[in-house]
Amino acid sequence: MSISDEVKRLHELHQAGALSDAEFEQAKARLFASPSPSPGDRTDFTNIRRSRNDRWLGGVCGGLAVSTGLDSWIWRLIFALFTVSFGAGILIYILLWIFIPEE
Repeated sequence: MSISDEVKRLHELHQAGALSDAEFEQAKARLFASPSPSPGDRTDFTNIRRSRNDRWLGGVCGGLAVSTGLDSWIWRLIFALFTVSFGAGILIYILLWIFIPEE
């Protein structure tokens, strides 16, 4: 939700009487003071490291799990599906194993 949508929602609440004038001004000030999260802030791909603890082969799936917040078994399933479907899962995994540094 963008800042303009948030302000519109706050204004509607204020008009409906759910927020007093002071509460409306405080909420608006907090909204403008807090940095809005951008889509790139959620996952930081610049700090991916291969896991030393959560690994079957090279620790790539464990490292991706830490960086993205998904479980490592989901990443393993994704690589397996890419291998079965397109045949590229193994190649992608090996390239990530080579280029992603270890913790």
